[in-house]
Amino acid sequence: MRVLVVDDEPDAIELIRFNLKASGYDVLTAEDGEEALLKARKFSPDLILLDVMLPEIDGLEVCKILRRDPATATLPIIMLTAKASEIDRVLGLEFGADDYVTKPFSPRELVLRVRNLLKRKESKQEEIERLQVRDLELDVARHEVRIAGEMVELTPTEFKLLRILMERKGRVQSRDRLLQDVWGYDQLIDTRTVDTHVRRLREKMGIAAGYVFTVRGVGYRLMEPTD
Repeated sequence: MRVLVVDDEPDAIELIRFNLKASGYDVLTAEDGEEALLKARKFSPDLILLDVMLPEIDGLEVCKILRRDPATATLPIIMLTAKASEIDRVLGLEFGADDYVTKPFSPRELVLRVRNLLKRKESKQEEIERLQVRDLELDVARHEVRIAGEMVELTPTEFKLLRILMERKGRVQSRDRLLQDVWGYDQLIDTRTVDTHVRRLREKMGIAAGYVFTVRGVGYRLMEPTD
């Protein structure tokens, strides 16, 4: 599996490269946003570790550009940021990142985040190949979502989230359960990660957004409207 590491700090790149290579990953590097976009399109990495603070084009803008391009729209992205404020973390998720890691970080935790995200990407196809709720269709084998026949572009995390909600239609899924099943985290982390992804998923679902209901104080469930 190939990982593109984007950071303008040589020491940070070397630390990440060493630990990823020790874990068996092929590593590409870029030191600014423009180089990151070029290498993402040329080498088709399996995942990008993307620093927020980059010269020329910052990481958030790079993330937005990658998500707008059909060739890279579903590419898993983990944001790296030295900023600890909530707004910076939320912005990364709003712009399409699948996860974030705040500097300074534990190399072991970073590798774990990479492994979990890639594991979801290459996980075996289950027996259920197609899920449908009214005009909302999810094709597992093709990794496609259609609403009223129109294709909807989702990130790998959004696809996984929607798939779990559809598979468990009518059952309430707590935020902690979703963190474990979608993100693969056994330890408690900020559950607002779930809220941000649900909000972005609803925005993309358009007329089907009302199928995902909020259960106040608990989590979410997907239901077919009664009207």
